Amino acid sequence: MMEVDRVLRPVGYWVLSGPPINWKNNYKAWQRPKVDLEEEQRKIEEAAKRLCWEKKSEKGEIAIWQKRVNDDSCRDRQVSFCKAGDVDDVWYKKMKECITPYPDVSGSDEVAGGEIKPFPERLYAIPPRIASGSIPGVTVESYQEDNDKWKKHVNAYKKINRLIDSGRYRNIMDMNAGFGGFAAAIQNPKLWVMNVMPTIAEKNTLGVIYKRGLIGIYHDWSEGFSTYPRTYDLIYPCPWSFQSVQGQM
Repeated sequence: MMEVDRVLRPVGYWVLSGPPINWKNNYKAWQRPKVDLEEEQRKIEEAAKRLCWEKKSEKGEIAIWQKRVNDDSCRDRQVSFCKAGDVDDVWYKKMKECITPYPDVSGSDEVAGGEIKPFPERLYAIPPRIASGSIPGVTVESYQEDNDKWKKHVNAYKKINRLIDSGRYRNIMDMNAGFGGFAAAIQNPKLWVMNVMPTIAEKNTLGVIYKRGLIGIYHDWSEGFSTYPRTYDLIYPCPWSFQSVQGQM
């Protein structure tokens, strides 16, 4: 849950479905002792309280918590904060028993890290990380140029491969996602894109991908890809063009 807190944006939600939620009604079906399930839920509730998540709902087998808007809204956290550093520098790093501090805010109602628009508007809204200039070498202009480039590319792909919008492709992987421009341009309720941020990329832009409302992951291509789904209907770019595309990042 502390790792979830690291990637969960302020005012974001964490949903837990299944055991131990609703253990009082389901312990027999789960073939688990009531005392064990009760203890599991107690620990979850306690951890959420220490992280200062607010429980919004519990109905059936689903419980929902929400992360606070900023650090000012929760002064009584009972966990230690991680030391200052690059919060995105997590590959091959040992996990520490601490939580990532909220970004600084100027007022108690301000959303830490910047407020973002609802989906799908946020796909093309300027992410706070871009607007604030927190990614070296990336400007609002270069971000918009990247989006325009991917719109043109995807339109060309659709003319060549008419299956893209048909529902035939459900799971797509972008092996070198950059800002997530390919996923944004191809956005369709019939499919989703796993945006991969190579560990050797010159610029770490996975945070931008998340701010756009897209899903993504770090990966070192010398290792096996262990996340679900295990198969994809379309992989972009082709493996043999990976190095050339990487050089254009």
